Amino acid sequence: MAGMTRDYTNTPGRRKRKHKDRHVKGTNGSMGAALLLLKSFVGTGVLFLPKAYLNGGMLFSNLCFVVDGSFGDIGGVLYGNWMRTTILLSIVISQLGFVAAYIVFTSENLQAFILAVSHCKTSIEVQWLILMQMVVFLPFSLLRDISKLGFTALIADAFILIGLLYLYYYDILTLVRHGVADIVNFNPRDWVLFIGTAIFTFEGIGLIIPIQESMKNPKKFPPVLGGVMIIITVVFISMGALSYAAYGSVTETVVILNLPQDDKLVNGVQFIYSLAILLSTPLQIFPAIRITENELFTRSRKYNPYIRWQKIIFHFFVVMLCAGIAWLGANGLDKFVALVGSFACVPLVYMFQPNHEFFVFTNGYSPFRNGDAIHE
Repeated sequence: MAGMTRDYTNTPGRRKRKHKDRHVKGTNGSMGAALLLLKSFVGTGVLFLPKAYLNGGMLFSNLCFVVDGSFGDIGGVLYGNWMRTTILLSIVISQLGFVAAYIVFTSENLQAFILAVSHCKTSIEVQWLILMQMVVFLPFSLLRDISKLGFTALIADAFILIGLLYLYYYDILTLVRHGVADIVNFNPRDWVLFIGTAIFTFEGIGLIIPIQESMKNPKKFPPVLGGVMIIITVVFISMGALSYAAYGSVTETVVILNLPQDDKLVNGVQFIYSLAILLSTPLQIFPAIRITENELFTRSRKYNPYIRWQKIIFHFFVVMLCAGIAWLGANGLDKFVALVGSFACVPLVYMFQPNHEFFVFTNGYSPFRNGDAIHE
């Protein structure tokens, strides 16, 4: 297929050879893939949704919550390398945005946690917490097999489940005690912010193909993905609607901040959810590093130590870039999230996929041959 193979450039003492498949052989089972998918999709976005519902209005937000997705090499087969490059660039930008938002979210929540437990005697600036996280993520950026992040994903899934269950409990308790807050069905002033945040919530879209490739039997992936998508859609809509109904016009950018900050249990939930997002960040940065690495480096590091060091430096650079973006976006997290969702994720969700399907339908052409799926 055009654009799918390349030759390595000549190296001293070696003959020119054809590009070899650099995908790591899959080791994940269906359960491992499901846990990775849940972790990739359920992160910070679900906590931004109540404020997004405030921006869009209850009825409008529920009606708009429908999403689809698409990936790179299908576009490359249908339209050529320019489309493939455009789609992969969108995936990279979106993942870098997700990682930056994760870093800001963790920093702000850890700052609030430290203030709460120290009774406002100790405060660490968000910028310092961003730098601390960057140091933690540097070694994780060197991992080349996404299945190795399965253990951290399992811990993060458990922490997020605890946090979401407590949020459901407190939302329902608030509704029982105080009734439905001052909600509107449509917000004509800020509804655009809802669109960007809602798209951002499906933050695992760039990880679907890497997770499929990590499986021992990738043919089992479609039902796993279908089940996970049903679960996360129910979680997203219920969390957004319940929290907005409970807090109305005073809904915070991160809904955890609507809980009483002097409550030790709330502080504990805040802390473990921050840890969950911290553990999730290496998973989100994986597609951005892999895609750009495969495009920039045409020679394998196995045959050239110089290339190995170039790749290590590049991995570190991507982590530092994400930290830099987080630093710049730290003062307006809700607007930053909406910008990432609108600029990088809307093309992936609403433009590329329908365009591919229209091309295939009108031309009677299938980008899959001999039952082989196209990889990034």
